[in-house]
Amino acid sequence: MALSITNALTIDVEDYFQVSAFAPYIARSEWNTRECRVERNVNVILEMLAKHNTQATFFTLGWIAERYPQLIRQIVAQGHELASHGYGHERVSDMTEEAFFADINLAKIILEDLAGTEVRGYRAPSFSIGTRNPWAFDYLARAGYSYSSSIYPIKHDHYGMPDSPRFAYEVRPGLIEIPITTLRALGRNFPSSGGGYFRLLPYAVSRWMLGRINSGERESGIFYFHPWEIDPDQPRIDGISKKTRFRHYINIDRMEVRLNQLLRDFRWGRMDHVFLNKLSKNAAVA
Repeated sequence: MALSITNALTIDVEDYFQVSAFAPYIARSEWNTRECRVERNVNVILEMLAKHNTQATFFTLGWIAERYPQLIRQIVAQGHELASHGYGHERVSDMTEEAFFADINLAKIILEDLAGTEVRGYRAPSFSIGTRNPWAFDYLARAGYSYSSSIYPIKHDHYGMPDSPRFAYEVRPGLIEIPITTLRALGRNFPSSGGGYFRLLPYAVSRWMLGRINSGERESGIFYFHPWEIDPDQPRIDGISKKTRFRHYINIDRMEVRLNQLLRDFRWGRMDHVFLNKLSKNAAVA
């Protein structure tokens, strides 16, 4: 399906026990006692990207970066973009303004110090910026970020802002919001960006939706996934609800095969190259 449009491939770098849905079951004080698998999983992803000659953006937790500094340097050395996922994977909707600024500022400092490169992008854990906390954009601009990819224009029980613009826009002077990709049909937005939906739906459906966005709307899309989604051998969490169990574990044994197919079927690049460079060129022409 190789189309001329390049999409942005993104990885939210967190470990399996840091998933927001597990927060009621795993205390933060337990994180250091859990088996970490993020280094192994990110290395698998890096090998996959190298095989397909593909660059991507890694939205990385400061907590992870502190513990795996060599992994951070390896990501950058292989030509990928390093971006911020905050420090401790707390939802913005659960934080005060002061705590949020401290979190995103600390994460940016840690990542930049380790990588020796500027961190321009941010993605909120669980897409937790919405109508109740637009102040978050003020603090992202204050912390020196150039773009955010934190809004998901869908209805969801944990997140979503369905009335948001579907494509990149300036949300504050000097700060661009690049919403997670959706397909508009039947008067509503359908998720078409990866994550659990990519594992749940047949691959052909995800391929068709992204193809429609590229060929029908002539827009670049965003795809996101997590390192734990390619790891069927990760420790199972006891006592979680049936809904959480289904969402987290559905089809993770098929994820790596599907990702390889996705990398073959579309053109991919880094967030900053796909979106910021394009916006700069459009502004220059205008």
